[in-house]
Amino acid sequence: MKKTVLIAALLAAALPAAAQTETYPGRPIRLIVAFPPGGSVDAVARVVAPRLSESLGQPVVIENRSGASGNIGTELVARAKPDGYTLVIHTIPFVANAHLYEHMPYDPIADFAPVSLLCSSPAVLVVHPSVPAHSVRELLALARSKPGTLNYSAAGAGTNPHIAGELFDMLGNVDIVAVQYKGGGPALVAVLGGEVGITFQNISEAVPHVRSGRLRALGVTGATRAAALPEVPTIAESGVPGYEFTTWHGVLAPKGTPREIVMLLNAKLVSVLRSPEISARFAQMGLDVIASTPEEFSAHLKKELDKWGRVIRERHMRVE
Repeated sequence: MKKTVLIAALLAAALPAAAQTETYPGRPIRLIVAFPPGGSVDAVARVVAPRLSESLGQPVVIENRSGASGNIGTELVARAKPDGYTLVIHTIPFVANAHLYEHMPYDPIADFAPVSLLCSSPAVLVVHPSVPAHSVRELLALARSKPGTLNYSAAGAGTNPHIAGELFDMLGNVDIVAVQYKGGGPALVAVLGGEVGITFQNISEAVPHVRSGRLRALGVTGATRAAALPEVPTIAESGVPGYEFTTWHGVLAPKGTPREIVMLLNAKLVSVLRSPEISARFAQMGLDVIASTPEEFSAHLKKELDKWGRVIRERHMRVE
């Protein structure tokens, strides 16, 4: 009798979750962008969300919840109900912040269910035309002649441009100082206006300004030259051997989200990313489609956590 009651109780507990999965999605989905509008994460989200909405049959509503290098929006998702209706799109600070902050409001591995790694791209080292350097080697020479006097803009402590810049300082044996702004948009505007001379900009955002002459591209951060700027050498081939920095963007759900929902979201995202329209759009933006499985994204996150942890420790980077 007791065994029968126990089985009945377990079945009853499972019914709500099963019913929830069968009817998902039954209302709009929130896609949290943990950074301000105008940056690369926001740009990727706004390309993907409309097509994902069509595929799911429900609106995917983008919410920019920026602050603390992405921690504010990310914590919101970590604490959200794990029902598939609150997701986050993120990039390198998702794992880097665990090494930068003494007290973290979430664990990037334990508190999330990876859905899909969407895409990746190199950044590009660009300077304002007033900077007297036309190559990476010339910039290195300039920095070494004036240690601590050159600045580069970053989208906040621990963000992609900051980490790219610290890696450049470390491998290039120079001291170019980071100036922090509240997001990628303001950091780019600062260089376009000549307020700061240097930045490491996502290639999709940099290309129009390089083509117009408002910025000068010195080097691509990836391991190979970028199709969007084929004439620009990599930083590694231009005087900083071993330099490689590749950004990525991925979607995650809170830990405990039903596996069926995670796999449905993954299938829809992969279909969207591989569609000719989105593939072409990403190519124009200098982004390489990845469209991973949840397991591949999970393995990528663990590798990135270790990789950038080593750089952050060596550079003594810390955010209080």
